[in-house]
Amino acid sequence: MLSYTKYFAAILCFECLSRLIALSIAVFDCCFSTEVLEEDEYKVYLGGIVAQLQDHFPDASFMVFNFREGERRSQISDILSQYDMTVMDYPRQYEGCPMLPLEMIHHFLRSSESWLSLEGQQNVLLMHCERGGWPVLAFMLAGLLLYRKQYTGEHKTLEMVYKQAPRELLHLLSPLNPQPSQLRYLQYISRRNFGSDWPPSDTPLQLDCLMLRSLPLFEGGKGCRPVVRVYGQDPSKPANRTSKLLFSTSKTKKHVRLYRQVMPLLMLLKMIHESLPP
Repeated sequence: MLSYTKYFAAILCFECLSRLIALSIAVFDCCFSTEVLEEDEYKVYLGGIVAQLQDHFPDASFMVFNFREGERRSQISDILSQYDMTVMDYPRQYEGCPMLPLEMIHHFLRSSESWLSLEGQQNVLLMHCERGGWPVLAFMLAGLLLYRKQYTGEHKTLEMVYKQAPRELLHLLSPLNPQPSQLRYLQYISRRNFGSDWPPSDTPLQLDCLMLRSLPLFEGGKGCRPVVRVYGQDPSKPANRTSKLLFSTSKTKKHVRLYRQVMPLLMLLKMIHESLPP
């Protein structure tokens, strides 16, 4: 039986099919696994989820936020439309990073808050991701919990969400650790000023250095030659929101410094400021 407390700090499980993270917010448990279900198995799985949700929340309405791969219509949208469930699709990455632009994060937060705050009806928000989407789902869920003040502390909240899945899942799905960038964006959310516009307007930043805390070894174990690329919006075309390559270090071997294993573990790769776009 489900116990209704104001907030859920622990995970409650609908017979291990979906997990309730907080009041009226649940995550499909397939997001916590690398297993890929066949199409027929997936339909049965979702049908079982819907039956349990309708049993636990007989008077509720449901909205699903799905983090998908590519632009095609998601399979979950086709299946859940048969149950009169609305599915809103978001990308599962941005420029190869498990993050989303602030405008998209803002849209997600406002849409979620609006849905959960409607008076006179019980609404439940469900979160789902396609294969590889767990890191961005975890980040967006942490952002929503902070935005609604159901949890406090960016690091603590993000860690709480990530702990719901095996730790190795993050490393399997993301070759780089996304948490430093995710924590920075969570700070934007939790420290937003209600008296000013949010999300904040674009502000030019200067890249001063990159910090590598572990050294990948190539060239027979000698070290590595990092190539740095900076992506962003074209400052000369503010109306164009698409991303482009703004800066790249040389990819020619003789022009790229070799960082060896004997160097300190914490390395600073200095960037030439004049080489960066204004």
